[in-house]
Amino acid sequence: MDSRFPRSLYRRGSEPDPRFSLANERTFLAWVRTSLAMLAAGVALIALDVGVSTGFRIASAAVFIVLGVLCAVQAWVGWYRTERSLRESRPLPGAALAPALTVGVVLAVVLLVLGLLW
Repeated sequence: MDSRFPRSLYRRGSEPDPRFSLANERTFLAWVRTSLAMLAAGVALIALDVGVSTGFRIASAAVFIVLGVLCAVQAWVGWYRTERSLRESRPLPGAALAPALTVGVVLAVVLLVLGLLW
């Protein structure tokens, strides 16, 4: 019996080449690091006086915090979907939340620039 989590995933298909599973794990960890960086940016904007208008600074911080949470979700969902595809010998999926994350980063930066100019 396989005791790995999540069991619903590891019961599917066949065991892929370990190199591919390990690469998938490294991608998961990269998304987690990105999540931590986004959360740190949001917290730093709240905690530090960075010379940006208060409303724009708080709005940008909120966007970065939401992006951090979305990156964590992308890490898990992306890892799961990729591992499932590897186990079932199907084409690899793309990053489901990448467009939203891209728009979010642009929005947060635009808010900061507006806050600097305001």
